Amino acid sequence: MRSPNGFIAGCAALTLLGFSAFAAADTSRPPVSYGTPISEADVASWDIDIQTKSGKGLPPGQGSVAEGEKIFATKCAACHGAGAAGGPQYGAMFGGIGSMTEKKRKLTPGSMYPYAPILFDYTRRAMPMDAPQSLSNNEVYALTAYIYHLNGLVEKDATVDAASLSAMKMPNRDGFIADDRPDTKAVRCMQDCN
Repeated sequence: MRSPNGFIAGCAALTLLGFSAFAAADTSRPPVSYGTPISEADVASWDIDIQTKSGKGLPPGQGSVAEGEKIFATKCAACHGAGAAGGPQYGAMFGGIGSMTEKKRKLTPGSMYPYAPILFDYTRRAMPMDAPQSLSNNEVYALTAYIYHLNGLVEKDATVDAASLSAMKMPNRDGFIADDRPDTKAVRCMQDCN
């Protein structure tokens, strides 16, 4: 049977370790929160939006299909499956082009997206799921090239960059319609409203 003294000593050591880590942390600058002034550099790191229709805002960089295949195998296949054929978390990332008008659609970047920069934008913001925004721009371009190659949209020897991605015409570009209906059907109350 273990003595309670060993347990207490272990807890004390962990507590001291936690305090020393806190003391070593950089506290010269307060965390960004409500009312805290932020710098232009802070804003720039968050302002990564891309106009997906035109590609405006796509960053400098480039990536090839071959590079994307290697990156996919190490950083994406755990969820999306080997060769993007589908994995434990998600279905296949290729195929289904032309299926959007069928009863059973296959939703993939090649079949669904109306504009090519959407894949870059989403991947850069949200992937990999366990480390979002950890990929370099070149890695995201390479992954985009690889996935679009699997969908038959770029050649095997292709290199993708901002210009080529913006110029790419997606198969489902004209498959969406503008929904100009109002968001609600409520009648506006103008007087004696409770």
